[in-house]
Amino acid sequence: MRIAIFGAGGIGGYLGGRLSQAGEEVVLIARGEHLAAIREHGLRVDSIKGDFVATPAMATDNPAEAGIVDAVILGVKAWQVIDAAKAMRPMVGPNTFVVPMQNGVEAPAQLASVLGEKAVVIGLGGLISYIVGPGHILHAGSEPFVSFGESDDSPSDRTQRLLEAFQNAGVTANIPANINPALWGKLAFMAANSGVGAITRVPVGQWRSVAGSWEMAQQVVKEVLVVAHAKGINMPVDSLPATIARLESSHPSGTSSMQRDLMEGRPSELEVQNGGVVRLGLEAGVPTPVNSFIYDSLLPQEMKARGEFPAAED
Repeated sequence: MRIAIFGAGGIGGYLGGRLSQAGEEVVLIARGEHLAAIREHGLRVDSIKGDFVATPAMATDNPAEAGIVDAVILGVKAWQVIDAAKAMRPMVGPNTFVVPMQNGVEAPAQLASVLGEKAVVIGLGGLISYIVGPGHILHAGSEPFVSFGESDDSPSDRTQRLLEAFQNAGVTANIPANINPALWGKLAFMAANSGVGAITRVPVGQWRSVAGSWEMAQQVVKEVLVVAHAKGINMPVDSLPATIARLESSHPSGTSSMQRDLMEGRPSELEVQNGGVVRLGLEAGVPTPVNSFIYDSLLPQEMKARGEFPAAED
């Protein structure tokens, strides 16, 4: 397959590197020093599953130069989805499909609003990886996985071909029988992990050991599941215990990307994680008091990181 990675950061860079290493025709859309280093030296990936250097078929900051591709793996930050959708139009032909890897549950609809519903499938993924230098990705933890599927859960040749490409590349991948519950299940985990981590500013093992913050995390999960139900998502009956078990098994030294971004004064995905739960809960008429508390408490930090306060108030 001819696969574009739009946003060659932690998850996009890792997946693109593995697909390229396995012989797929990979086009990396990157920019700046990261792009220059990839062009000169290839993409270096240091991974707990084995280090490697991948040489993509093309690395560019110009989607028009890339031309039409079979699939686009979208690896940008959640607040960049709309702009990315507009920018990728030169790569999207009548049979191209886009697989979003963003946190939250709103990226597929955002992409469809720009590219049309036919061009979008629902996707999610996970691993602990990030850019540590130009052209250099570090996969520091977790077994990488991707899940994706058509929005109506129908089987399709295009998702099957992408599944086989990931499997050939050694990436754990699947097409769930019900993709929307899988997406909301990830939000339940991420909103708890990211939100409580960002509020407490300590690794998961520490906030998990304190009764009050651990209870807060469980309440976040419960609220997400209630909102999902109100939105017509048929969540598995074991969603609550399964998500809590996942939080319990998270590595004690772990922190989320949203937590790290907020702690380091960078823009974060607050709006699509806890903020998304609050927003979607309001739409559905469902109260989300714990997510609202987390969101309202962190919002001033988020606004400061985005330069939304007058300079005199800094």
